[in-house]
Amino acid sequence: MSTVKNRRTIGKQRQTSITSSSWKFPLNSHNYMILALGAIVIAIGYVLMSTGISDDPNQWNNPMAVTIAPILLAIGYCAIIPYGLLARKKVNEENTSES
Repeated sequence: MSTVKNRRTIGKQRQTSITSSSWKFPLNSHNYMILALGAIVIAIGYVLMSTGISDDPNQWNNPMAVTIAPILLAIGYCAIIPYGLLARKKVNEENTSES
């Protein structure tokens, strides 16, 4: 029979090696420009949608508010913002092999 000794670190400090993290924030300036474009398109969509409010019940709402504003909002929310979050800037690969 063999006995197993429990190793305890009571009163002892473990030495851990501190390694630098190579994690980088996934968004860069290219992504922020695309996100800003999406925010501008969305803001224009909301401004156009607010122009369709009319106090006169006989007057039909502004066609820009009924057609173009929802299209701009859909493009902004469903296309530009996700593309801005997921896009990666292309890195030019240089061949370092010498002939």
